[in-house]
Amino acid sequence: MSYRVSVTHQAEKLLDRLDSPTERRIRSRFVQLAEDPFDPRLSSPLVERAGARKSRVGGWRILFMVDRDANVIYVLTIDTRGQVYRHS
Repeated sequence: MSYRVSVTHQAEKLLDRLDSPTERRIRSRFVQLAEDPFDPRLSSPLVERAGARKSRVGGWRILFMVDRDANVIYVLTIDTRGQVYRHS
């Protein structure tokens, strides 16, 4: 079962500011997550926030939530490891 990925406006703005290779790597992760957002090689639950998950792409983190009923992944924010948890 494939999920649709919905990216918030804030996350989309950040993606636009990234260099091309990093943006491609993060967008590639979106494709991987769409296939199976619960794959432990791709993501893990966020302990501090029930229902949220995180995915690591190099020094970047993607925070997202999964709506199983609607088959949608909501990308909440993307930021560096040191900053991402301050936004959530």
